[in-house]
Amino acid sequence: MPTDKLERQQLLRRLLAEHDLRSQAEVRSVLAAHGLDAHQATVSRDLDELGAVKVRGAGGELIYRLTAEPGPGHARSRLDEVLRQFVTSVRSSSNLAVLRTPPACANPVASAIDLAELPGVLATVSGDDTVLVVAEDGIPGAELAERFRAKLSAAP
Repeated sequence: MPTDKLERQQLLRRLLAEHDLRSQAEVRSVLAAHGLDAHQATVSRDLDELGAVKVRGAGGELIYRLTAEPGPGHARSRLDEVLRQFVTSVRSSSNLAVLRTPPACANPVASAIDLAELPGVLATVSGDDTVLVVAEDGIPGAELAERFRAKLSAAP
């Protein structure tokens, strides 16, 4: 299921912030303790995609930490992929764009929108299969919805 990777990476972000993990074997072990069995190659790829690097911990040992977010420009290019992968319909109401997804897929979409820091977007609220995107004052929801529709129909 497509959300497995996103859910695993969300958990991995949290674990890297909470634990001093020194090796990929330790990362795999902590993931396993949370019910996720990931191969070494998967962990390696996830760490790379998340921008994890080894830094000196308080005790002088090398530990994994996430670098700063790569920035909204990178997130915007990633957003198009996430929208095409998960969004099934886009509607609008007042100052809202309403994006529908399959069950359990709304959170990754909302997170991608938030990271992209799109102009005119004030906030997102996600449920299980729905993302509400709140437009800034003066921007109609229909205009915001059209921007998302355009991203969905753009070629990869």
